[in-house]
Amino acid sequence: MSIFVTTHDGTRLALEHSPGDTLAKTIFLSRLWHGVPLCSGLGKCGFCRVRYLSDAPDYNRDELKKLGQEAVDQGWRLSCLHPSEPCKIEIPEPLRSKRNVHAQAALTGDFALAVDLGTTSIHWAALVDGEVAVTGNELNPQTGLGSEVMSRLAAASTAEGRFVLRALLVDHITRVCQTVGINMQGQCNALAISGNSAMTYLLLGKKPDDLASAPYTLSYTGGDEKKLGPSLPPAYIPPLLAPFVGADISAGLVAIEYGEEPEYPFLLADLGTNGEFILALSPEERICASVPMGPALEGVGLSFGRTAGPGAITGFRLTPKGLEMEFYDRSGTTPAGMSGTGYLSLTSALLSHGVLDESGRFGQGSTPLATKLAASVTTIADEPAFALPHGLFLPASDVEEILKVKAAFNLAMSELLKHAGIGPAGLARIYIAGALGEHVRLGDLETIGFLPPGTRSKTVKAGNTSLKGTALLLTDPAARDFAHKLPHTITALDLTSDEAFGDRYLKRMRFTYVD
Repeated sequence: MSIFVTTHDGTRLALEHSPGDTLAKTIFLSRLWHGVPLCSGLGKCGFCRVRYLSDAPDYNRDELKKLGQEAVDQGWRLSCLHPSEPCKIEIPEPLRSKRNVHAQAALTGDFALAVDLGTTSIHWAALVDGEVAVTGNELNPQTGLGSEVMSRLAAASTAEGRFVLRALLVDHITRVCQTVGINMQGQCNALAISGNSAMTYLLLGKKPDDLASAPYTLSYTGGDEKKLGPSLPPAYIPPLLAPFVGADISAGLVAIEYGEEPEYPFLLADLGTNGEFILALSPEERICASVPMGPALEGVGLSFGRTAGPGAITGFRLTPKGLEMEFYDRSGTTPAGMSGTGYLSLTSALLSHGVLDESGRFGQGSTPLATKLAASVTTIADEPAFALPHGLFLPASDVEEILKVKAAFNLAMSELLKHAGIGPAGLARIYIAGALGEHVRLGDLETIGFLPPGTRSKTVKAGNTSLKGTALLLTDPAARDFAHKLPHTITALDLTSDEAFGDRYLKRMRFTYVD
């Protein structure tokens, strides 16, 4: 028996069911959902919805909440919540994340490719003679096999899983090289790839046993070149600094420190699905830590989350008329959803006016304008929510996800400072990099409690430091020498294995910075 699929355009397919897998995973591996930002089992995004044409399985509360009674009565289900078993289904037209490509200079010919391999997104830059010619970013093609690091590592526990995960990345990078080569009338002659330690293991097809369970170790530490595919040049992998502090942080430190004279001590916070932090006390002494943060900051796994792209809401402004949406492409059209920065901006606005309190509960507002805003607090699918135009809303469960990310960031930063014996006032600079490092408002981070009060003025939106540093590592041998010395300066803090981690994390589950 097979899984018989009818797509939105009438195409009919027969897929083999896979015992032990979800129906969503089977469909994903068929490439029908390539480029779709799936939450991979969280039951939040709704992009894996399918309609059973007969014998629909029982629905659960999450499906009823996301889809509504009428849809579940019609046979619609979230395929991430049901097993891969023989059935007849139809799937709607997939909502794919847009590929963003930007020409930076009118250059042609052979090129070098720098890649920032994130858990949720992949960013790249093509360089000709050291000058950036074109940049791009798109969804990591592995997201359907796990929305965060540990679920991705679990998928890599078998040889088959490692093969699929590696192939998804290598094929993706190969296609980028081919497409850029056609447009630039040249070939890729050099390649460097920076990612966190887990993504590096998956790229290379390595068994992830030393990262999958405590005590976490590294059997591969980077700092060398690896052959990935027959049509790709050898890929330089910068040094991995700790089990979950990877080559992306080595590259980030190259971007900030190599050839520059930064003020010490500084904190580099690379915010993505896996939060990586470096407290640089001097050129010879650095402390690192990592915390799982989940994909929310990249717009995945929230009720209306979207990766940044056309139609995505990236921020809100409070005007006398109420909340005004700001769009990624400034089109002002009907929104497709909200990016991570959009969620943070909305949360900050509601906190500032008492419509949210420090615990994350909705309130009545603290000013006349806030009281007007609070009128949009309602109940949707049996939970409190803040209603927005165009059918969007911020449910309490999404507020909780944002609060979890804030608590993880706060914990990593405060524990690093405590270990070094300095307070926030003792930092010369705070560099915000990664998913938020270019577009987030620093005031929002301080209001929500990511940043300690009064540190906004010393905080820098550093952008994608991983990609910037990787580009330097491609073109400057001295930059590689600098990177190769970094591991000898690192002390790693293992926060998650500490017995007190849970208590410390819970204490920071408030929208205020906790020392």
